[in-house]
Amino acid sequence: MITTKMKRHRWTIALLSTLLVSTVLLTGCKVGGQGQQEGQNLNAPATGNTSVEVTPDGTDDNTDGIETGEGDTETDSVMALRAQSSLQSSIQQEGDRSVVTNAEAVTVIVNKERSLPEGYEPDDLVEPNVPFSFDGPHEKRHLRKEAAAALEELFAAAEEDGIELRAVSGYRSYERQVSVYNSSVERNGEEYAARVSAKPGYSEHQTGLAIDVSSPSVGNVIEEVFGDSEEGKWLEEHAPEYGFVIRYLKDREDITGYVYEPWHIRYVGKELAPDIAESGLTLEEYFDEANIKL
Repeated sequence: MITTKMKRHRWTIALLSTLLVSTVLLTGCKVGGQGQQEGQNLNAPATGNTSVEVTPDGTDDNTDGIETGEGDTETDSVMALRAQSSLQSSIQQEGDRSVVTNAEAVTVIVNKERSLPEGYEPDDLVEPNVPFSFDGPHEKRHLRKEAAAALEELFAAAEEDGIELRAVSGYRSYERQVSVYNSSVERNGEEYAARVSAKPGYSEHQTGLAIDVSSPSVGNVIEEVFGDSEEGKWLEEHAPEYGFVIRYLKDREDITGYVYEPWHIRYVGKELAPDIAESGLTLEEYFDEANIKL
């Protein structure tokens, strides 16, 4: 005979069994759902970061399609400066004269066939603080400001090396060039004068960028003997470091129009001077478009 107490006991057991089965079923569903989501995440394609392979030295080896080399920007800059001042792009015809259009540029090229504009005079002439071969005021003690500062550095470097230099003649006005040229013609004849002296308006000295330099060791003369002196050799070697070059090279009279002048230095800027000197070219050749490769 089943009592009321026994019925209650069976009902309790049945209820507990039902709850246990439900709990197991719910737990299984939850675990299965999580497993599916994790599987989907592992197999899905990457949507953000890409993998990067690192080499043993710690650098990123994933460089496909990336340009790591750099162009020679220094060479490009030099070529660009040459192109800006090329002979062909810096001249215009005015009557029977070929006149430069870049008179204010430190790379201006003035020679027997290329004149300065009529009445040209630099507006930034100053007197460099260097020893001169003469005393007293004179226009030839002046240079354009940038060239004057560079000359001071050049002379200071020479002094440090035990080299004694003297500035002889810098800026020369049109009017003074008339006197210099006419005197040369009177002394030596027009044919010879043309080899050693410029006609008025065609002189580099009028640009304020050229100066004649000598030394007490040769009596401060501006003659070819200076080029053979210790001071002359030092000047040729070190002038480019300060923006100057020997303007009229030996055995290049057929190109420059003038005899060799180791005393005549010309300021062209510190960026170009070393390249010009190393090239061995005259300024006429260096700034010819035929020799400029962009």
